[in-house]
Amino acid sequence: MFHPDSRDTYFAPFDAQINTFIEQHRGMLAASLGGLTEEEARRRLVPSKTTLLGLVKHAAFVERVWFGEAVTGESRAELGIPATPDESFDLEEADTIESVLADYAVAVAQSRQAVAEMNGDTLLPGNRRGPLPLRWVQQHLLRELAQHCGHADILRELILAARSRSQE
Repeated sequence: MFHPDSRDTYFAPFDAQINTFIEQHRGMLAASLGGLTEEEARRRLVPSKTTLLGLVKHAAFVERVWFGEAVTGESRAELGIPATPDESFDLEEADTIESVLADYAVAVAQSRQAVAEMNGDTLLPGNRRGPLPLRWVQQHLLRELAQHCGHADILRELILAARSRSQE
């Protein structure tokens, strides 16, 4: 895998470049939970359901939608995932940092495997919009991961600032 700041990446084929950036953002989102308590990871700091733990749980849903549903054509019910993105942020009592990260790792591994033999021009038949090229799906996933990494950065900053204030 290329490092996104490596000189080789600038001239790598698109498929290698996009996968490098996707992997980087997957890692950054998972790392946003590092060193937090369970309460901090679940803390709601905005009116929506968005929490750090919920963001990672939602990211597992996103992986399964784009590399499960879109690749296989299986319904969300068949894949065992929520029907809507909003529901994917819902935290169950049993959800922990460890369990959500483990599920995210499984979802990412399934995504990698689902498209391992494909290239950006491969048409994925299972999206409700109709067949989409893998390249579009990769770009959409990267856009979504980047957005959620930004959310995670802000939430984490607020959580750590509150922790610092409480220790003063």
